[in-house]
Amino acid sequence: MRIAYFAGSLQPGQDGVTRVLYRMTAALSAAQIEHMFVSPVLPPPGSLQIPLVGVPSCSFPLYRDYRMASPDPRFFSRDVLAFRPDLLHIHSPCSLGHAAVHFGRRHRIPVVATYHTHFASYAEYYNIRFLEPFGWTYLRCLYGSCERLLVPSQPIMDELSAHGFRKLRLLPHGVDTEAFRPEFRSEGWKSAHGVPAGHNVLLYAGRLVWEKDLRTLVSTYEKLRGMRSDISLVLAGDGPIRHELESLMPGAVFLGQLSGASLAAAYASADLFVFPSTTETFGNVILEAMASGIVPVCARKGGAAGVIEDGVTGILCEPRDAGSMSRAIDGVLNDPARRRSLAQGALAHAQQQSWQNIIRQMLGMYEEIIREYGSRRKRRPRAA
Repeated sequence: MRIAYFAGSLQPGQDGVTRVLYRMTAALSAAQIEHMFVSPVLPPPGSLQIPLVGVPSCSFPLYRDYRMASPDPRFFSRDVLAFRPDLLHIHSPCSLGHAAVHFGRRHRIPVVATYHTHFASYAEYYNIRFLEPFGWTYLRCLYGSCERLLVPSQPIMDELSAHGFRKLRLLPHGVDTEAFRPEFRSEGWKSAHGVPAGHNVLLYAGRLVWEKDLRTLVSTYEKLRGMRSDISLVLAGDGPIRHELESLMPGAVFLGQLSGASLAAAYASADLFVFPSTTETFGNVILEAMASGIVPVCARKGGAAGVIEDGVTGILCEPRDAGSMSRAIDGVLNDPARRRSLAQGALAHAQQQSWQNIIRQMLGMYEEIIREYGSRRKRRPRAA
């Protein structure tokens, strides 16, 4: 089996999507599955030992850290055809994903997609709400041309179905329980990052962008500072609104972009994980926090609601409600026994979400689609 992947970026550690892609390519290489990537942003030379094809791009107006790829298949068609893929898998609905769908149709190669990012819901965060219906229409058209649309959580799958999406298949993400473990907790971590003795660390990990509902986090922080004197908010991640957040949340600690051992230590050394985003399709950071042995407190909407069992593996709050989130945080900090129980439940759940099982399901689905597509080609002659 030979798979060609199309991704918006392969910049290491850029976001949850790229972390999923790196974990996936490691598993595919271990299973000796031939694969390649096409992307406008390639990793440093030598970091991936697989065929890589770069395409021209320009910066994305709303977020300069991301690139818009040229939609012209000429920039990748020769390399992809030489690779002879059995299947194309797109990981972004951007112009490159659109080009991949048309390329697959032209060359009679089946295409699948993963729904990583809830782009249509971003419109309200950038004052372009009027474009949201167009966004849904575009996504329906794009993904409707694919053999399957893989969706990482049941709440998002339900929402897509309500918007008229078809050929959906649930396939959650996994977590590396060797990379994220409670044992990475460091007693000196708090003092090393300026956290006062005796303070509980509330950790947020993710991109610093408004579509993560960080206005709710700002308000939650304000309310908690009025309720108790033993909390410190720590943010691991970077993005275009960092400086604005620093002015809105005095006293909060901004660590910048973390990866590897530094990120694992931040998770394990925190006391609670706080994540207000309502736009997640899954929430990889939630599962990483759970694997690190800390309790996630998240919004009851989107991917988080599919990852957390409320009151068992974490706490779900009313969406975009700082009062609900601050009360939940205050309550669990005041109840050590409940906090320990939730942490144990979170850890047990995370330890069951192995990447090996997820990749096995994905490869089985690939084989199924390749067989189905081949059978249809035999029954239906190619149009002149």
